[in-house]
Amino acid sequence: MHHIVCLSTTAFHAFPTRKQQVMSRIPDAQILYFDPPVTYLAPLRSKAARSQLRAYREPGEQVQPNVWRYALPPILPFYNKKRAVNRMNRKRLARCVKQAMAEHGFGPETVLWVYHPSYVDAALEIPHASLIYDCVDRHSAYPGLIDPKVVDGMEQELAKACDMVFATSTGLYETLSGFNPHAAMIPNGANYELFSQVLDPAMKPDPRVKDLPKPVFGFVGALQECTDLTLIGRIAALYPQGSVVFVGNPLPGVDVSALQAVDNVHFLGKVPQKELPGLICGFDVCLNLFVNNDLSRDVSPLKFYEYLATGKPILISPEPSQVLAFQDAVYLTREDNLAEACQAALSEPDDSLTRRRAEYGKSCSWDARVAQIREALAERGILTEK
Repeated sequence: MHHIVCLSTTAFHAFPTRKQQVMSRIPDAQILYFDPPVTYLAPLRSKAARSQLRAYREPGEQVQPNVWRYALPPILPFYNKKRAVNRMNRKRLARCVKQAMAEHGFGPETVLWVYHPSYVDAALEIPHASLIYDCVDRHSAYPGLIDPKVVDGMEQELAKACDMVFATSTGLYETLSGFNPHAAMIPNGANYELFSQVLDPAMKPDPRVKDLPKPVFGFVGALQECTDLTLIGRIAALYPQGSVVFVGNPLPGVDVSALQAVDNVHFLGKVPQKELPGLICGFDVCLNLFVNNDLSRDVSPLKFYEYLATGKPILISPEPSQVLAFQDAVYLTREDNLAEACQAALSEPDDSLTRRRAEYGKSCSWDARVAQIREALAERGILTEK
């Protein structure tokens, strides 16, 4: 069995994203999955974070036959603003990881797999044979307690030190491949088995959307600064007799008050992933609309690949560019052709495009993505068959 230490940016039991999906599909390795650390300031923002300050003292949790989940210890804040602070945090983080590695018999042959530039300093302290950076975002583009130059500097240093770098979008790949020739673009994927349930004629729409006035335009996922809320508001105005549904919550700083005041716009909030197929089943058109900014150019929208797996019509913007590879099965819209694109999506003459989208969705499944990742790693002599 191979040995992998994963330093994640998403808690294992949180809403499943690329980190959990990938780590859950490497059966020939023992994996230590570390939830991201909280800072000592976290309880000031959320009382729930108090328990997270002590979570690292708990024993590892076996979440799959070959995967154990651990918590990292709390760290000093402002590590994304001051590199010196990040260096101060590294020994504390590394000590925790090395203790878990010793408990599981991990040695210097370990593959260290990280998801954030700030892990660059801790990586220096953790024994490993191979270092992998799986970049899923333009981390320096997010708001908050960060200095973009510091974050970009850590990312450049991390990428240069890696044996393999993955990027989920063209923009990220173009940046990271400039620091490391061993880089590959592998976008996000979809839980095809789950979302393809929508293709079953026996599937019934979730009660929360079943009786909404039609047509129903639906958006699934966190509402970010790059979400084109203005364009989605125009859809609500074009179809006052219909409905626009948001499944997911706005991120801090994203103002949705204007849409909340519109009668035919409905916010359902965040729901467990297993409930999403039933909700999408009630959509007539799925929305994947982003404004043209730095964040949208570098995003790899999970929702898009999940939409494909359902076979439902999808209305897309030109951003991010990776979705344009599926133009023959979706509806590309800009501000000047919105009405026409909406009507085309609502008026498909037969199910040929449904089948094509489903085929694309299967080709973009997480199983397929992990196979691509393993192939790229094998070329570098990493995680090869024993």
